[in-house]
Amino acid sequence: MFEPGTFVAEHVEPTREDQVQPNGVDLTLDRVFEQVGPGRIGREGKTIGERREHELDDAGGTYALDPGGYVARYAETVRIPEGHVGFIYPRSSLMRNSCMLDTAVWDAGYEGRGEGLLEAYHGIEIERGARIAQLVLAEAGHEGTYEGSYQSENL
Repeated sequence: MFEPGTFVAEHVEPTREDQVQPNGVDLTLDRVFEQVGPGRIGREGKTIGERREHELDDAGGTYALDPGGYVARYAETVRIPEGHVGFIYPRSSLMRNSCMLDTAVWDAGYEGRGEGLLEAYHGIEIERGARIAQLVLAEAGHEGTYEGSYQSENL
């Protein structure tokens, strides 16, 4: 069963009232990065490729993105509670602008300011602080909690 947005809001900070939806909480854009070096995923570890922050406009508040793949960092700290699993979905306004946000499962016990793969199929401008994703929480049975290398990421 998915939890109501008011429950999800208890595990996301900071959260404004306009971010709380019936079934989740909107996450906002903090920063956009471009990967400029190769990464590696092996059987015994991983390396994230070198990144650089995409440039903001002259006023410092908007990213003008050409078609391509980017890493979007969320502004909010998320804590996935015991007995739950988190899923992040793109807001429909991204899809209506030919963009997609790809994410992974967020395990119980995860805490951090996560990231997603922002795919832009046409040019788009996105302001820092704009709502780009929605976090939903579902009840889930599990053994143990997340203790991986991304614990406390970007905090």
